[in-house]
Amino acid sequence: MLTQIINAKILTPQGWLKNGSIILRDDKILEVTNCDLAVIGAELIDAKGMCVVPGFIDMHVHGGGGRDFQEGTPEAFRTAVEVHAKHGTTGIFPTLSSSTVPMIEKAVKTCSELMKDKNSPILGLHLEGHYLNPNKAGAQLPEWIKNPDPNEYIPIVEHSDCLTRWDAAPELPGALQFGRYCAEKGILPSIAHTNAEYADVKAAFEAGFTHVTHFYNAMPGFHNKQGYKYEGTVESVYLIDDMTIECVADGIHVPPTILRMAYKIKGVERMAVITDALAVAAAGPDAKAFDDRVIVEDGVAKLNDRSALAGSIATSDRLVRTLVQQAEVPLEDAVRMASETPAHIMGVFGRKGALARGKDADVLILDDKLNVRCVWQMGKIIENTLF
Repeated sequence: MLTQIINAKILTPQGWLKNGSIILRDDKILEVTNCDLAVIGAELIDAKGMCVVPGFIDMHVHGGGGRDFQEGTPEAFRTAVEVHAKHGTTGIFPTLSSSTVPMIEKAVKTCSELMKDKNSPILGLHLEGHYLNPNKAGAQLPEWIKNPDPNEYIPIVEHSDCLTRWDAAPELPGALQFGRYCAEKGILPSIAHTNAEYADVKAAFEAGFTHVTHFYNAMPGFHNKQGYKYEGTVESVYLIDDMTIECVADGIHVPPTILRMAYKIKGVERMAVITDALAVAAAGPDAKAFDDRVIVEDGVAKLNDRSALAGSIATSDRLVRTLVQQAEVPLEDAVRMASETPAHIMGVFGRKGALARGKDADVLILDDKLNVRCVWQMGKIIENTLF
């Protein structure tokens, strides 16, 4: 099947292509061109001068539509994936908060089964915990937090073909060994929920921890100890040029001014944006979080004692709007941080993250207010308010 999107402003890896067209054949991009002459046999889609951009990739998301990936069931996975797809997320890494081993094994089984479909938007499983610093637990369940245990994580990795990322606090006993093991297995170890200072972060980077989970959240910045000043995790990460970061760009977890600063320091190639969305994202007013301690208030999820934020209710399109409309980031860079950069970080750029010949046909049309008007996921329309 041929589809040709015409009258479009297309974001290519080389920049914006005005009045061009993009041709999709089945589940792949056949061509991106500055010619909008109709292709014989193609279904024509008039973009009406709107922006055509690559589908978003959410590399840290816990659920949506009232369902959480911690449930571990195919129904929960499908519901959450489908609701985020309507908001432009065409590639997704389901994320588990700190969980028990049986919960992880159940989610691994489900994720592996769903990924057998070559057109699945699920690109791998992400474990956020449970090897975290209890003093920076945030909304993670404290009773499930512990130090890295090779007798536990090695069997999980050895019996999984879908794990792509596993987070940990690098200052914990055994964490560097854990990071080296994950890196050797092709699993991205990421710094998370930590009190690490520069020596810890540097050692972690050398052990394979090249990424940082929800930067600025659940980690210290510049601080004092008995009158003396110390760098925090934040400053330490800034000092390591090749370390990548992700930010919850809902404008609440990280305020727009700090999003802009992170973008200016790290640059678009080393900064991704994530939703960190919970089950209550894109859900009805009666939807509940998986963790019954969590409430939604002031446009964000938080613990009911208001001691910590607990995740977001955002979708990927909101991230891009926040970057552009509040943090004053150029649209092309905002889109890249939601598509190209996470694709690079997670090792899927060969297939996804840009509009180019041979890539998967994950394509969005955004209107002038940056609302998603049409979504193609692997060449199939899954959301359409344009025609």
